[in-house]
Amino acid sequence: MTELMNRLAALAQITDGDGLTRLFLSPAHQRAAALVQTWMQQAGLTAHIDAIGNVVGRNGVPGPKLILGSHIDTVRNAGWYDGNYGVLAAIEAIRRAGNLPYGVEVIAFGDEEGVRFPKTLSGSRAVAGIFDPVALASQDSAGITMSQALKTFGGDPDGIPAIARDPAKTLAYVELHIEQGPVLEAKNLPAGIVTAIAGASRYQVTVTGAAGHAGTVPMSMRRDALTAAAEFCLAVEATARAHPETVATVGAVTVKPGAPNSIPGQVIFSIDLRAPEDATRRAAAAAIEAAFSRLAAVRGVTYAITQTHEAPATACAPWLQFQLATAVETHNIPAFHLPSGAGHDAMALAALCPVGMLFIRCAGGISHTPEESITAEDAEMGVRILVSFLQNFAPEPKNV
Repeated sequence: MTELMNRLAALAQITDGDGLTRLFLSPAHQRAAALVQTWMQQAGLTAHIDAIGNVVGRNGVPGPKLILGSHIDTVRNAGWYDGNYGVLAAIEAIRRAGNLPYGVEVIAFGDEEGVRFPKTLSGSRAVAGIFDPVALASQDSAGITMSQALKTFGGDPDGIPAIARDPAKTLAYVELHIEQGPVLEAKNLPAGIVTAIAGASRYQVTVTGAAGHAGTVPMSMRRDALTAAAEFCLAVEATARAHPETVATVGAVTVKPGAPNSIPGQVIFSIDLRAPEDATRRAAAAAIEAAFSRLAAVRGVTYAITQTHEAPATACAPWLQFQLATAVETHNIPAFHLPSGAGHDAMALAALCPVGMLFIRCAGGISHTPEESITAEDAEMGVRILVSFLQNFAPEPKNV
């Protein structure tokens, strides 16, 4: 096993509970941040933990900076590589790349997953200068505010505004990450260049019919909310299939009254809708609602849709895609481009600077579970590609 894989295994042992569960500003996050800081220092970086809990390492070259990074927080009962690989691979790439003629920062963000508090991307938003201080009052399941947790961690809520980087002094942000999907494996490729991070819309849909006794209401007179909702869900799936590069998921369903001898009178379900282009996602959302309207009339039910989340799509800069593709091809790998359906810290950093992402393949496309897996060979290839990128990096060409 390589040193990188050994470090990933060591980092995975730092957890708040059974399996790998490392939440933002938790004791495990604190221990993991300290270890990552040590590894940054061993790679020749000057490292510190900032006011919001990010671990920041710098190579000391003055002037505008290229930022590399990912996150070290996890979902509950997580895999070892989501986020963590990107951080440790960046540290290793900096160690190998030698003396670079430009400034570099490696950042291990502390809150990409948004599991502990009902906010997400807190660390990367702070760096990008778009952190909303209202988030500090948000509470976890124990009633602890983010502000309180940050003070316990050793951070400084009042110091967050000073974290924001100057766009004029930031060259770009590049993130190395496992794909979390099956495309690269299906293409038999170890790596791919990300074109865009899908925008996401989430909704709560309430379908209301008429509850009744399962034995006494004739089939012709029923207004069954569950059977109507089942058709609604199928319409969500059909609409996504009809819109290229769109994915839609119904992941949570509540049936009321929820008794085996009662006709369901109300069903509440979620929709998660994603696409790499906002116009495509909006078109799919409109088509879904039109389908709901038709089905409700046929079924004799009513429905209500509430949007619960909206995140715009993030395009990766073409000039960064080109340089990443060149680095990939240097290692005799075809330059394959693909979108990301999952969200990443790059979405927040896009408010600061151009962003680019490189994916490496993961087994079965499985992520956010202990079954998440990558090979040592692919992990190594990701580092080599990143080293090639760093050694040949050129800032965005400016129009004259």
